[in-house]
This record gives sequence, structure tokens and C-alpha cells, in this order.
Amino acid sequence: MADLYIKNGLNEHSEPIELLIKNGKIERVGEELADVVAEKTIDLEKKSFVTAGWIDDHTHCYEKFDLYSDDPDEAGYKTGVTTVIDAGSTGANNIGDFYDVTRDKKTNVYAMINVSSNGITTKNELEDMSQISLSDVQTAVDNYPDFIVGIKARMSHSVVINNGINPLVEAKYIQMKLKKQLPLMVHVGSNPPELAEVIAVMERGDILTHCFNGKKNGILDENDDIRDFVQDGYEHGIIFDVGHGTESFSFHTAEVAKDYKLSPETLSTDISHSNREDGPVYDMSTCIEKLLVIGYRLSEVIPMITTRPAKNFNLNSKGRLEEGYDADITIFDIKKGRKELTDSNGDVRTTDTLVLPKYSIVNGNVYTIGGI
Repeated sequence: MADLYIKNGLNEHSEPIELLIKNGKIERVGEELADVVAEKTIDLEKKSFVTAGWIDDHTHCYEKFDLYSDDPDEAGYKTGVTTVIDAGSTGANNIGDFYDVTRDKKTNVYAMINVSSNGITTKNELEDMSQISLSDVQTAVDNYPDFIVGIKARMSHSVVINNGINPLVEAKYIQMKLKKQLPLMVHVGSNPPELAEVIAVMERGDILTHCFNGKKNGILDENDDIRDFVQDGYEHGIIFDVGHGTESFSFHTAEVAKDYKLSPETLSTDISHSNREDGPVYDMSTCIEKLLVIGYRLSEVIPMITTRPAKNFNLNSKGRLEEGYDADITIFDIKKGRKELTDSNGDVRTTDTLVLPKYSIVNGNVYTIGGI
């Protein structure tokens, strides 16, 4: 007997889908399942959408920090996100404690390790180059191989101060020398270092987060065109990640990029308790609505929060509704309704399409959202 039967759902293409879940795994999936025996049935009456569990690959959810912290469950399963990846809040000196405090969370929690051993205890964690240590990162990865899924370097002036591009060069060296191959996510913001310098060091498979920020050191030139070196980096396989955050998503930048067919590979929130509670991020659903309002289709957005982040961070049993995969599933409605959406620059778009999560299913455990 199966544990759960999800009946009469719709996938992101509005096609019928049904699933059978047993022991935390997807046992069967199809348009219509026959001969089903299950302890519990959720009948969606062909009104709700069913996708692989949403993955937010840029969050800040180490609760003990003053800067950029949050409860993984507040940013996670309570909002339809079944897996969060913390983007470098902690480094080698504190990632072990982060691991310990996330073990009783309902949301799946993973982490990128900050190349600074102290992580983001202060905003300028890469001012002191002596805090960047291959041996310390290697020890942490050895100790927490299933928790640490990537490396993070924050390359904006307020972080590196007078070190320019050097912390990123060190981060690439660490990435190359680690016994386990891990993706590198690079935060970009104010200059120096210049965005051109950052992209020149990055390689295929590296992740450029905050890709649609509206800053002068961003992807647009003074004529509002995509800079040539940005287009080159995109075409050569650098992964562009939204990383919305308090200061890093511009409707205008995203719209220009879309016109250039420069679309993000992944959609992430850069969520922390402040921008979750006070905006402009709020949650993943709101970020989805922002991409929809500038013209992306739902079928284009869902891979940005399922299959692609799972692939980029080697979460090999997540991100797909296929037999044998983890039973991480998000069920949501799309309804008509008026809502104002605000970007990081204070610009507003009005949407008539609302994304409303109903259930988060994490490893087969069903959680209702919003008091359903």
C-alpha cells in the first residue's frame, strides 16, 4: 500500500498528472494511475498544479547571525519551498554549528561554504585575506560532505574592500584543489571589482548571482544594452541566477535581458528574515509572479526552481517528478487577482496572476500552507 496518492493534478504545462508516494519516494507517476491503493488521497480536481518541490538555491538561513539570517522553515516548507540552499552565511569556523541546528528542520537544508572562514559575521568578510584557507574549507567539506554543496564568494566592494579581484582568484584556486568538485556561486554588486573582472575569472558552470541587479556595475551599459562581455560569459556557460534580495533585482534589467534572450537559468530569493517580512522579496511565490509579469511562462519558470538548481548543486534525487526520486513536491494554485509587485529599486508592476502554494510535501510528509 502506498502512503499518498496525488490525484487529478496539473503539471506546469497544464497537462494531467498523478503521483503515488511510498516511504518518502515517488513510486509511480503518470497522467492517470490505475489500481491505486493508498492510505491518503489528495484530490486536486484538475484545479491545482503539481511540480517537483521548489528549490531556492540562494537563501540566508543561519538563525544565529545578526546579518542576513532566517529560520529555514519560515523561508522553506511554509512557503512551498521544499529545499533551501544557504548561500555562504557560514564559513569553516561555524558551518558545523549551522549543520547541527538544521537537523530538526522540516525543510531540506544544504549550504554553500563561504571562502572566508568566519562567513558573514560582518559585511566585509573578504577584507582579511588570511581568512581564506584551502585547508579549512577542505576539512569542512570532509566533515559535512552531504551538507556542503557549493562554495560562495561575495565580490562587491563593501565585502572585499581594497582586495579587488583577489578573493575570487583564491576561491577559484580552492574550487580547483578540493578533492570533491563543487560549484562556485559569485555575488556581484558595487565596484570595484568591476563586473568585467569578475566574469573574466569565472568559468562554465560557475554561478553569477544577482544577475539582474540595477546597479551601475551590472549587466547593462550606459545605453541600456547588455554588455558584450556579459553576453560572452552567458554564451560560454556561466550560470545566471536571479538572487532577488533587498538590493539585487530590477524589473527593467530583467526585461532588457529577456529581450536579448538572456534568461536566468535559476530563480532564487536571497531571502532573509528582513526582506521576507518587510519585502521586497517576501517569498518564492512573489518572485515567480515577478517573472510571470514581465512575460515568462510558468513552464519556463518551474525548471528554474526544480530541475536546474538540482543539477547545478548535484542534488541527484531531487528536482524531478520521476519514479525513485525523493517525494519533494509543491502543490499550488494560480488564480486571478490584482497585486502590486515591487523590485529592489522601488519600481512597481501590477500583476493579475497570483501564485498560491497549497501543500509542501517534503520526503513524503505533507504540510498544508496558509491554514488550508
